[in-house]
Amino acid sequence: MAMNMTANTSTTSLKITVETHYLADQSEPESERYVFAYTITIQNTGAVPARLLDRHWIITDANGKVQQVRGDGVVGEQPTIMPGQRHRYSSGAVIETPVGTMEGSYGMRSDDGAQFRADIPCFRLAVPGVLH
Repeated sequence: MAMNMTANTSTTSLKITVETHYLADQSEPESERYVFAYTITIQNTGAVPARLLDRHWIITDANGKVQQVRGDGVVGEQPTIMPGQRHRYSSGAVIETPVGTMEGSYGMRSDDGAQFRADIPCFRLAVPGVLH
């Protein structure tokens, strides 16, 4: 599943693309453990460089259990994304049901000093074939 979204300020514009994949070989449905990988591409479509400072994720399973994840950067990096460039990374999430959602935001700072949050709208984590 892939999803596109954008975040804009007066000088900074980001296009964020999300792709998700169920990892059957790492999951244990009998133990209520469903593992998903996600790949995020952040493209700077604005006029100034922007640095990703932090992340905040809200991960919700089908039972309503919510996990919040906050931290510096992404996968140990705080990348600066130049205009016209993109940063791509992969990470993962573990939930207790075959379907769940993720949403969140990135804390960003553009080279002109503006700080802003780039919101990532809700996207679905789902075992293939569970939803029609």
